[in-house]
Amino acid sequence: MAHASDMHSLEFKLPDLGEGLTEAEIVRWLVEVGDLVTVDQPVVEVETAKAMVEVPCPYGGVVTARFGEEGTELPVGAPLLTVAVGAPAAADATGRQTEGVAASDRKSEGSGNVLVGYGTSEAPSRRRRVRSAAPTAPAPQKPAAPEPSSAPAEPQRESVHNGGHEGPVPVISPLVRRLARENGLDLRELHGSGPDGLILRADVEYALRAASAQARPAAAPAAAPAPSPARAKAGPSGIRTPLKGVRGAVADKLSRSRREIPDATCWVDADATELMRARTAMNAAGGPKISLLALLARICTAALARFPELNSTVDMEAREVVQLDQVHLGFAAQTERGLVVPVVRDAHARDAESLTAEFARLTEAARAGTLTPAELTGGTFTLNNYGVFGVDGSTPIINHPEAAMLGVGRIIPKPWVHEGELAVRQIVELSLTFDHRVCDGGTAGGFLRYVADCVEQPTVLLRTL
Repeated sequence: MAHASDMHSLEFKLPDLGEGLTEAEIVRWLVEVGDLVTVDQPVVEVETAKAMVEVPCPYGGVVTARFGEEGTELPVGAPLLTVAVGAPAAADATGRQTEGVAASDRKSEGSGNVLVGYGTSEAPSRRRRVRSAAPTAPAPQKPAAPEPSSAPAEPQRESVHNGGHEGPVPVISPLVRRLARENGLDLRELHGSGPDGLILRADVEYALRAASAQARPAAAPAAAPAPSPARAKAGPSGIRTPLKGVRGAVADKLSRSRREIPDATCWVDADATELMRARTAMNAAGGPKISLLALLARICTAALARFPELNSTVDMEAREVVQLDQVHLGFAAQTERGLVVPVVRDAHARDAESLTAEFARLTEAARAGTLTPAELTGGTFTLNNYGVFGVDGSTPIINHPEAAMLGVGRIIPKPWVHEGELAVRQIVELSLTFDHRVCDGGTAGGFLRYVADCVEQPTVLLRTL
């Protein structure tokens, strides 16, 4: 057992999040003052401009103070909590002793600085409360958040007490949990519509609409809607919305792109009838379905192999254009948190089936807010399918520090001259925005023309594989 003189307190600060991220918002505390934590145990859930992640603590000991309430935004380097290490053992309800962190273990009591969302060892699935915590002044606390599940196989599902027995509430998405928590909705009362009873965002929204409909007759007819917590009060200049989180990160990146990149755009209409027929035939043959985005991505990687100048970045300090060996393909995904660009690693080495699966995985993670910084950075070329918004064309802003972006509009029936006769064909507008420092219009036009040829005649792509 460690003596009081062996105890000392360590302060755990919000670690460097990497990739230019400088702050994070506390979404939910996973530990309370007095809890015994071990090395790399997640202690707080935070939301950054990139994703929602759990922060592991690099120290083992007793939590003596927490800093920041839920909803507070903290800068990198700000204190998160303090941990008393070398804490004495405490008796549990049966009179037995629970081990603290011995003073002789101080050399191994911490894992060092860790990146947000990543520890150096497997975190425990259950936390323990110590009755006699080390004497320090704790920060004011909110009511305790529900404990995380103790089942290792389902680390992201909430656990609740139900009739004296602990059981899992099937919720994976932290955004779903947060939506329910902010609206005072008890997830134990819901029946999920997802696989194995998984509670989806649609289930929570349906329950909230039902509750609102029941309460509406009793509400005052002229009741004003509650102001959005994310917006300041309206003043003479209108409503002010802070540029932070995802929106702030996007604003900074787009502004930098406009400042630094001399971009130009070229576009062409293409007859996508044969591409759509080819996809229909592929999916009719059985096996995993192939998405249109995957076929367009496959065309992009083939085009970049012919015109590698567009898979580049510009190093202005060295005054060099750096042509990259691998194609890490970003794709624009609109989510409730804003626009994000997940990245498919080594897209040039994947077939259509693999690309389809990876697009689906990353899109689901983007909607759930669980993308890691590694999945949101490192892209070398971006594919932007803005046709899903029902528009034909666009002049997109390049995703800095990349050199080009291919835009794809909606595919709709239009009159088109086909084999010398007027016919109704499936037409799409393709646009390429490129950094004029890496190539001239001839290269950009050649790339776009090759893409259009593959869209119009998919056999062109087969001949180049």
